[in-house]
Amino acid sequence: MFSYYGKLSTELYDFTKPVGHSVQGDIEYYFERLKGTKGRILEAASGSGRFLIPLLEKGYHADGIDYSSEMLASCRKRCDKRGLKPNLYEANICDFSLPLKYEVIVIPTGSFCLIENIKDAKNALKCFYNHLIPNGRLILDLLIPSDWNTGEIFTSTFSLSSNEGIILENKSIEIDWVEQYTLSHLRYEKWKKGELQDTELQKFVIRWYGVEEFKLLLEKIGFSQVTCSAEYNYQKPPSKQTKLITFEAVKK
Repeated sequence: MFSYYGKLSTELYDFTKPVGHSVQGDIEYYFERLKGTKGRILEAASGSGRFLIPLLEKGYHADGIDYSSEMLASCRKRCDKRGLKPNLYEANICDFSLPLKYEVIVIPTGSFCLIENIKDAKNALKCFYNHLIPNGRLILDLLIPSDWNTGEIFTSTFSLSSNEGIILENKSIEIDWVEQYTLSHLRYEKWKKGELQDTELQKFVIRWYGVEEFKLLLEKIGFSQVTCSAEYNYQKPPSKQTKLITFEAVKK
């Protein structure tokens, strides 16, 4: 019934978040934290290359991994136009095995929160750990649903051209305080000259974690030197108003 970043959601993502588009300052923050990196970088959930391509253009040795074939196809097309040839892997970040080890693995802008259950999240962290070199770093963002309102419906219209556009309806279905997730249903409609061309339904789950909870998860897997930073301010302590936290951890 539901898709996972299919054709329409990928098209809209590419339109609203082109290559180099910074989401609340994430690209600038990650570039600052990556200064001095000489080895390989892996972006998990790399999508269509919004951040991966700027990494490559700055001279970093970066690869990407993503579950969505539509997103990766878009990324390859964008890379080809720029003469870039990164390794792009189609795989589930909760269970993957790549031929290379990395100095840094990055997951910006809350993509880790799209992993729906805690078992898969733990498996993903283990995979990241296993794909890092000794003293390699993991940097990832977590979202906090501080402004959630069950039942809210948002409708947005995006004009792709003079006669073509996409309408997105976002409906907030539920928040589960025990299991720590929110559920939204997204409906994409593509219109051309007043006629409906295509539709797509997406189940959008965001899982959140407490600060100490996530620190313990990282440390249990073997990470050390765990730090957390609020709203892309390095080592700024999170507060009740914080909506985004960046964790950084080192492989022992």
